[in-house]
Amino acid sequence: MSSLRPYQHIERRKSRKIYVGDVAVGGDAPVSVQTMTNTLTTDIEGTIAQIRKAELAGVDIVRVSCPDVGSTEALKTIVEEVNTPIVADIHFHYKRAIEAAEAGAACLRINPGNIGSAERVREVVKAARDHGCSIRIGVNAGSLERHLLEKYGEPKPEALVESALEHAKILQDHDFHEFKISVKASDVFMAVEAYKQLAACCDHPLHIGITEAGSKRAGTVKSALGLGNLLWAGVGDTMRVSLSAPPEEEVLVGWDILKSLGLRHRGVKIISCPSCARQGFNVVETVQTLEDRLQHIKTPLTLSIIGCVVNGPGEALMTDIGVTGGGSGRHMVYAAGKQDHTMPAENMIEHIVQLVEARVEAIEAGTAEKAAH
Repeated sequence: MSSLRPYQHIERRKSRKIYVGDVAVGGDAPVSVQTMTNTLTTDIEGTIAQIRKAELAGVDIVRVSCPDVGSTEALKTIVEEVNTPIVADIHFHYKRAIEAAEAGAACLRINPGNIGSAERVREVVKAARDHGCSIRIGVNAGSLERHLLEKYGEPKPEALVESALEHAKILQDHDFHEFKISVKASDVFMAVEAYKQLAACCDHPLHIGITEAGSKRAGTVKSALGLGNLLWAGVGDTMRVSLSAPPEEEVLVGWDILKSLGLRHRGVKIISCPSCARQGFNVVETVQTLEDRLQHIKTPLTLSIIGCVVNGPGEALMTDIGVTGGGSGRHMVYAAGKQDHTMPAENMIEHIVQLVEARVEAIEAGTAEKAAH
């Protein structure tokens, strides 16, 4: 509802644009959200089901591990059955990269320096070029090259950046430029510093993430700190939140980070109070229920759920729909920041869901009308 204020503006780093399937990464493209399946890739039905859950959560790109021939054989069916471009995760085995490109992968996650001989790198680059694949160079603090560990003594931001640029040069020497880079670490400070250094010395699109961030709660906090820091500074073209949780949870957290910074908008953004003794209804329970009931909505919309009149009217000024707890079992509903009507506590959830769905319908109708003209 509210327009962007000067202090909310984020100046994004200028980077080259590449494509992962039909998803643009870098340049003027929005920051895309990724996740990775954790099923055995040879379990075709299970992998497809997991990807579809991630798609419902709003994923843009999904990565699938391809450690063996069975996985690259399964990849062909998986790619055909889902709507999201697939990145094939490859480590060391150059033939898996070629097979994945032939199977329809939109991107190959490799480290060219770990593929083997120059001839093997040439073959992988040729397969990527022939099949329209982009490449992601994936550097990780936990698997740095021995010569860099000897040079720096331990994983450091400078070592991550040097590794990334060494791998990038291999692709550039083969006149291949459709690649993005990640320099991940589980340490927030190291990852953020590495990405900032890399961002300052190249224009390659960057895939950002805090690797092995941890459980759903702890990993969300770490990722929000690290990725939020980078995105606020304008660094990052595509992102993955790495959680020990189902892939769709990674997607939801990724979207919440982007929505919090105003970088992308999808679905209902709920602004709610922590609740206290002044609340006119059970705020925590109401918000939890509404989050579940409104998951199906993709059109951006803001909804404030505030338990009392202390902050309720002010928050309602900045949201499409607002609810403020009142006395005598009736609560005030705001539309576009203005008092609209009161509603009884009974059937409160149903009433709010209907209001949101009606507002979404009006927004979509207006969008369709503009497009028609």
